[in-house]
Amino acid sequence: MRILILGGDGMLGHQLFLSLKKHHDVRVTLHQDAESYKKYNLFYPSNSYFNIDVRDDNHLLPIFSDFKPQVLVNSVGLVKQRSLATAAIPNIEINTLLPHRLALFCEQFNARFVHISTDCVFSGRRGYYTESDPSDAEDLYGKSKFLGEVNAQHCITLRTSFIGLELSRKTSLLEWFLAQKGEIKGYRRAIYTGVSTLEMSNIIEAILSEHPYLTGVWHVASNSISKYDLLMRLMKLLGRDDIHIHPDDDFTCDRSLDGHAFSKATGYQIPDWNDMLDQIAFQIKQRNKSQLKHVALG
Repeated sequence: MRILILGGDGMLGHQLFLSLKKHHDVRVTLHQDAESYKKYNLFYPSNSYFNIDVRDDNHLLPIFSDFKPQVLVNSVGLVKQRSLATAAIPNIEINTLLPHRLALFCEQFNARFVHISTDCVFSGRRGYYTESDPSDAEDLYGKSKFLGEVNAQHCITLRTSFIGLELSRKTSLLEWFLAQKGEIKGYRRAIYTGVSTLEMSNIIEAILSEHPYLTGVWHVASNSISKYDLLMRLMKLLGRDDIHIHPDDDFTCDRSLDGHAFSKATGYQIPDWNDMLDQIAFQIKQRNKSQLKHVALG
């Protein structure tokens, strides 16, 4: 299967690339030049399109014409941790307008479109949201992501959240945690139903391979866990005795999603958090080994 991933250097995008290229012909778009990615030993002219501005149709059309993807996965998006999270124009361009433009491209080229949305389309006041619940996001990010959701016959939108390693930006919960030492807070009333980026990659492959006609908006969700419990388990798995996590009950946010409809439609059973955190801990240890080897080699 020919699969094009937009945003191949992102937290989800690079893991998708690593996972899907084992069984498919996968290419990615990247927003910087080839030299900027040399240190990762992942992206080459044979599998990547460099210097791509996904907002520009004149950049995207030649890629579609050249590669003729059977599937497009959109993992591009401005996220809350970015400095542009409150800037209206970039959010609307990337999170709202881009997915609908991509859906038209995919229709023109007879490609399936997988779009990644977020649990942030909900405010987090209630929790356990279903696909039929109205979006009640109050911030620009959540509103822009909701308006960018696509629901045509050749499209599937996956509302979810994910945790994993990053290549460069290091702004996510996991990368923040790995950089900490000493006393930190863990929110016991921040409830999370995301998945690891590795598991999200497995889910997308299952959708592409086993459910070619699945369309619409779906919640992809794990069993709920608090951010405190998540970090505590990860700390123990990594043996991080240089961190002490204080439970915090002041902050409350429950954006948990009800993923039963997706599981029923696909038969896919998302692993529990013990399994996913084992995966994440293994990836962290592998990256640490690689970095130590790189330092040793000078």
